[in-house]
Amino acid sequence: MKKTLYIIIALAFFACKDEKKTNSTEKTDEKKEVTITKEVIDEEEEELPIITGVQTRKVIAAEPYDSWFAPTYATYSVDMETAEKVQPLLADVNVKIFMGTWCEDSQREVPQFYKILDLISIPENDVELITVDEDKVTPEHLEDGFDITNVPTFIFYKDGKELNRIVESPVTSLEKDMLSILSGEDYKHTYAE
Repeated sequence: MKKTLYIIIALAFFACKDEKKTNSTEKTDEKKEVTITKEVIDEEEEELPIITGVQTRKVIAAEPYDSWFAPTYATYSVDMETAEKVQPLLADVNVKIFMGTWCEDSQREVPQFYKILDLISIPENDVELITVDEDKVTPEHLEDGFDITNVPTFIFYKDGKELNRIVESPVTSLEKDMLSILSGEDYKHTYAE
């Protein structure tokens, strides 16, 4: 019986990450009870389709992408004090977002970004959303010339000139990084050299 127990423990130790643990109690003899952890493999999560090209917020907020967009948007607590400072600085600023519907960072940051814009009443037509595949490309090569190394990438433009960008995740927070960029502070994104 000990040998069986060791085998079960060894199997549990080397099990995959996508497994759930369930405990059961078995009697090994009349005096001892042993708790055995069994691994139950989840069915593979259904992967969402990867979309590429110019999109609208409506597309990534609808099924099947609402499974990550809606809860992230709903639970994000916007730093309104900083967002209100950002609001007047966004006048005449356009934002180009490169994201992947497959990317956890994009799934977190993009809904949060839209929530900030909604709360400070910035029109969506000032934002261009481009979704890329896992190689960070589109069939139309919309990423060409933009040096997209990580997603999401938020590029801020004024008068057609790039001010700066937030790459993959903010250094401090979306609101504070936007404030730094738009107020002309010396801002370096996460991957800046």
